[in-house]
Parts: sequence; structure tokens; C-alpha cells
Amino acid sequence: MTAFLGQLKFGLVMIALWFMCVSESATAQSTQEVPTIDFFRNVSFDGAVMSPSGRHVAATVKGGPKGRRGLVVFDTADLSKSKAITLYSNADVDDINWISDDRIAYSIFDYSVVAAEQQFRPIYAVDREGRSDPRNLKWGAMFAALRDGSNDAIFIRRIGDRYAKDPSTRLMRINTLTGEETIITHGAPDAVTTWALDSRGNPRAAVSSFGGKSRLHLRMQADAPWTIASEWQRYVNDHESPIPLVVDDKDRLYLIARTEKDSDTTSLYRMDMRSESKQWQPLVSLKGFDFVGDVILGEGGKLLGIRHLTDAWGTTWIDPMMKAIQADVDKLLPTTINRVSCGLCVDPKKVLVASWSDRQPTVYTLFDVATKSVQGLGKTRPWIAAAAMARREFVQIPARDGLMIPAYVTRPAGLKEAGPTVVLTHGGPWVRGAEWEWDSESQFLAARGYVVIEPEFRGSVGFGFKHFRAGWKQWGLAMQDDLADATRWAVGKGYADPKRVCIAGGSYGGYAALMGLVRHGDLYACGISWSAVSDINLVYNTMWDTLSDRYKETGMPVLVGDQDKDAAQLRETSPVEQAARIKRPLLLAHGGEDYRVTLHHATIMRKALEKNGAPYEWVYYRDEGHGWLLEETRVDFWNRVDAFLKKNTAVK
Repeated sequence: MTAFLGQLKFGLVMIALWFMCVSESATAQSTQEVPTIDFFRNVSFDGAVMSPSGRHVAATVKGGPKGRRGLVVFDTADLSKSKAITLYSNADVDDINWISDDRIAYSIFDYSVVAAEQQFRPIYAVDREGRSDPRNLKWGAMFAALRDGSNDAIFIRRIGDRYAKDPSTRLMRINTLTGEETIITHGAPDAVTTWALDSRGNPRAAVSSFGGKSRLHLRMQADAPWTIASEWQRYVNDHESPIPLVVDDKDRLYLIARTEKDSDTTSLYRMDMRSESKQWQPLVSLKGFDFVGDVILGEGGKLLGIRHLTDAWGTTWIDPMMKAIQADVDKLLPTTINRVSCGLCVDPKKVLVASWSDRQPTVYTLFDVATKSVQGLGKTRPWIAAAAMARREFVQIPARDGLMIPAYVTRPAGLKEAGPTVVLTHGGPWVRGAEWEWDSESQFLAARGYVVIEPEFRGSVGFGFKHFRAGWKQWGLAMQDDLADATRWAVGKGYADPKRVCIAGGSYGGYAALMGLVRHGDLYACGISWSAVSDINLVYNTMWDTLSDRYKETGMPVLVGDQDKDAAQLRETSPVEQAARIKRPLLLAHGGEDYRVTLHHATIMRKALEKNGAPYEWVYYRDEGHGWLLEETRVDFWNRVDAFLKKNTAVK
């Protein structure tokens, strides 16, 4: 396991490095090329979270001789009293949560070794003053703090392995001083994947999935039996799935749902569990966007506000005091998104502010409520000069069938004419790919002179059911057309030089890059594909894939294609089967320890390319997994991307 080094030996080093994170400002980078490593190196300060009382902030800070991320606790009244609490010689602190004002939970992860050597993330709890060694709480994830005066917290653990047809979880109440565990979900439904607690830590809502069906279960009082509120077909009708979030101090359940037949997007609803009507009251609807966000509760479970994501993150405060504080912060920091937090927010004197923009990586500050001033706490990437970064714009692009495709466009600073372009395609594909924030990949490409187009093609989630449903069984077809239409749109707008466009992506995005060269070789001068699916049938047949057998049985045939009924379509949309149509240069990369999209996908793709004489370059990282975990791997890969693009898009 890991070697705990403690506070005494490295405390001064950690605090010294923290002061560097606060005071260091990036030098002007506009007159010289920003080094590749500056975009892809690991962050130096992150995960800041405020204690329940607001008197302390815990964060991870790089320190020690090996630059490991350790746990530092800051005194918000006097930063000079801050302490380095925990540091390991061969692991990094991650995922910090306050259990109480005197105790902190965290996990450990090793950011210096490849995927092949990673283990489960054990959880530890430690005293805020660092007066004793951390308590090992085994593995899992902290789910909720109880805020009842104890040092107990609720943790979630998965039951069975990740390949189970019907994965399940249970909730444990753990005494973080003694390690004593109590299961609090006895009598709950089987195969639960989603839980919602009340302010006293009682499970009150759950979503279970078993045998291809999912159900919403409710417990109207803390000691009442569980009842089934609704049922739907898993995967196929997951858009109908209510997602319970939390129960407040008035026994009101907050959940994300799509309740009306003609409603395209999900909204945030609230249901009074004490009332007999059990009606759902709509709280937040976001035009053109599904509700994604959190409910912010304060002391005793009092509703304070709601966080939500549209093209960018925002907060709607219900509490008047917090609304006023947010307004003061935004007035002081007008160019960034400013996420305000303050523990239980009981008459806060100072609040923690995480600020970011499309050009500015996250910066943490403390805002003094009385003086309306900010004090620097730490920067995730102090070496980045925001002024040298590119602007990121959210747009809507019309597809050929009239569907609007959301997209983000990042253009190099100062570029006035059409430039070389990369169509950067997200993985998933049933996910959302981007938001308005600083992004390492798009900023790196823009810094090297490329316009970056990131389409949220049909099938991407977060933009309503119609947008999601339009992607069913459209791998390599309409989903691919959306990328082509976005490319032509960029050319028509004068953003993209039509002779210098490359399509790129990882995972599903890697599949789309391959299919882009298959179907639209006239549009793309080259393709870059990493960790890519190369054949849909292989996804069905691969034993070590992380997809569950239940998904392959009930989800993939509807969402992607049935191996028997859609056999001809799956051949037509297989990059391996269609490799003879690839004529443009391709950069193909894969990790040897990729268990999500196995190496076999790349192996058979290479054979098909060689058989048909297609021009390609091969990059292999033997010990990397699905994507690149190591800092040096990311730097090496993107340097190769840079060289490949320069060669094939004539950028000098």
C-alpha cells in the first residue's frame, strides 16, 4: 500500500509550495509558444472544500520531494495558521470531504503510475489537526456527511464486480474514528444504483435496475416501508427515469424528471413526501437543456439554492443572504463563473469562491462578506496566462434534417481569416462532451494555430430527448453527418479552411474519426483516432469490455444496432470492414491496458489498414488504459498530434 509520511517532515515544504500557488503568476505567453507540458501537466492545487462552520478549507496541494498531492487545511481567519496534514511517498490525496468540522475524509490515487498498476481507491479519515495517523476506511466513496455532532458519515459501496448484469450498491454508516460499519439499507430494494437521503441520513428514495427494468422506490417516512412509484424499461426508456437527489428538512424530495408527454427536456421537481397528493412541483426548467445540477442544502437540510448547467454553470440562490453574497462576488469578479460555497452557510463571515472561464483555469479565493474583498487561496494551473488563451463560443449549427446541433468553437487569438481546423469529437457517445470552461485539448490546439469545433452531435445527452433519440442506431450514419454538417458550417462561416480540416477524437470520438475518413474523405485532410472502437460487433463479443452483459442484451440492440437484424448496417458502419475507403493520413493510438475498448480494436484496424494500403501512423502505450493517465504520456501524444497536423494541414 502507501507509505504515510505525516505532517512534521513535509509540512513546511507543503505550505511553501502553497504560497507559490497563490503568488505565482504566469508570465506573458503571447509572444512565444506555450510549451505542450503547460496544457497537460497535473494540477498543483485542487479540490478545495469548506468545512461546515466555514472556519477551515481543505485542499490538495503538490508538495514533498516527489511533487505528490497532499492534504492541506487552511484557517480562513488567518492563512498563516494553515497546516499540511497528510502526505504520502507513493500516492496522491484526492476526493476530499468534510465529515465534521474536526474530521476529513479523502481517497488516495497514484497519478504517477500507469493504469496497469492502479488499485482500488481506499478511503481514509484524518483529524483536522493531524494529531493521529489516518484511519483506513477500506474502499468505496463518501456519500453524505451526517452533521449530527458525530464523526460518522454515509459511504456507498458497490456489491459484486463491475461485469455484473445488474450492478448494485449499499449504503454504510461508518464511524471514522473506529472504523465500525453499519449497513443502513437493510430492507431496501435489490439492485439499487441511485440513492437519496434526508437530512438525518435516512435513505428515502432509490432507483433499482434488474432484468432490464428500472424502478423508482420511495419511503414516505424514515421508518415506513419502501413502495414502487414508477417503472420503465432500462436503457431504452431511461429518458423517463426520475433521478432522486435529496430530501430537505421539510421532507420534500428533489428529483430530476421529465413528466409531461410533450416535454422534451428534464426539469428539477420537488415532491412533498408528507402530503397525500404526492404531486411534483416544477422548480427549474432550462430552455433547450436537460436539468443537470445540484440542490444546495444548509444547516438541518434547509434549502439554500440550486446549481445548474446550460452552456455554462450557474447558481440560483433561494436564500436572500446567499443571493446577495453571490451578487457581490460577481461584481468583484465579472469575467469568470464564480461558484460560492460556505459549508452550512450559517451567517458566513467568509465564503470559498471557485472561479473559472473559457480562458482561465480554476482559481480559488476567499471572499470576505463584510469588506467585500477577496484573498487568494490557490490556482489549479498558475503557469497558464489567461490573456494568451483562446475564446470559446457556444453556437447552434443546423444539421441537414433541421435538427440543431449545439457546439463549442475555440478560435486562436487574433485569427481573422479561415484557418486550419480540427473537428474534435467527444467519446461516449451518450454523454455531453463540453461546457464553457478552460479545456486543455482545445486550448492546446488553438495555441498551435487551429480552430477547434466540438459538436454535440445527435445522441449526445443534456439537450433534450429528441436530440438523444435522434442518435439511436445512427453510429456512422446521421451522427456522422452531424460532424460533416458542422465542418461545412465552419467553412461557410469563414472559420475553417476547407483544404485543412482534420477530424479527431478518442473512444467513440475515435470511431467517429475513423468513419469520417471512410465516409467524408473529401472533407477531411487527415484523421486522429485514439482508444477507438473499430468494429461494433467486436464490442458485443469482447469479454474484457467494461459494458455489462445486460446492456449488451437490452441496451445496445436498440441504441446502437442488433447484431442479427441490423447486420448489414453494422458492416456498413464498421471502420474495419470499410478500411479500403480510407485514403487520407491517419494517426492511430491505443493503450495496452485498455479494458473499455480493448487493444484488439486497434490490432484488427491496423491489419485492415495495411491490407488496403491506407496511410497511417501507429502510437502504442503499452501500460496505458482508456485514455492517457500519465502526464508524460499526454505530453508525448499531443506532441505527436502537433507534428502530424503540421505535416498534413501545412501549418508551419
